[in-house]
Amino acid sequence: MSLPAPQPDETVLVTGASAGIGTELARELARRGHGLVLVARRRERLDELAAQLRDAHRVDVLVHDCDLAQSDERAALIEAVQSSGKHVAGLCNNAGYGSFGRLWELDREREAAMVQLNCVALVDLTGAFLPAMVQRGAGAVLQVGSLAGYQPSPWNATYSATKAFVQSFGESVAGELAGTGVSMTVLCPGPVATEFAEEAGVDDVAATLPGFLMQDARTVARAGVEGMLSGKRVVFTGLPHRITAQAGRITPRTALLPIVNRIGRRTLADR
Repeated sequence: MSLPAPQPDETVLVTGASAGIGTELARELARRGHGLVLVARRRERLDELAAQLRDAHRVDVLVHDCDLAQSDERAALIEAVQSSGKHVAGLCNNAGYGSFGRLWELDREREAAMVQLNCVALVDLTGAFLPAMVQRGAGAVLQVGSLAGYQPSPWNATYSATKAFVQSFGESVAGELAGTGVSMTVLCPGPVATEFAEEAGVDDVAATLPGFLMQDARTVARAGVEGMLSGKRVVFTGLPHRITAQAGRITPRTALLPIVNRIGRRTLADR
């Protein structure tokens, strides 16, 4: 129950590969000899990364630029990959984004699109490629979750809810896969030094977090790939992150929510 050894007729699909954890997942997998399908919206970045990986590791790298929040673009991606002649031995569902603010003050369409990308696209891609893995009796899926999925987060309501979905979905399907030869791993990083915080509008919040929680994307990606290789159900990227996740689960909401709410209000007031 792990990611199979690299084969010429197999590939690993990585979404959100144009930056951050996605880029580092691609680099880590290519370093281990895996062919790749790189997916994101920014074609120029994908082409640049693909060229680097081909030159450095002599692996086959395909590039697909698309907006995974759009069902027609996802369908085109799935059809292209399934007709490429390569089996998808691994799937890394990494694409996603967040936001910061009071829900009723945020852009409604962007919040809804977040659910489409963080949840619907993840389920759709998993459903597209998992059956063939089970049929072959080999394969691995990595769902990139977050510590935010372990507790409700005022000012981050939609994002934390999507990551709670990813956590529950990933662990549930992992249970269903027992005995199939296929694994599903949920990677649960904390704050990561990437473009994500700036995109979500929380870069100033991230700057105030304890240093032991902040990690670089390469460290997180390596933990994720190692989790795929060993067939782990859940991967935390450090002991402090494991403790934080469990604390979020057991702390009474009556105590937790006011604390997080105060942090959000203070952050907004400082802007």
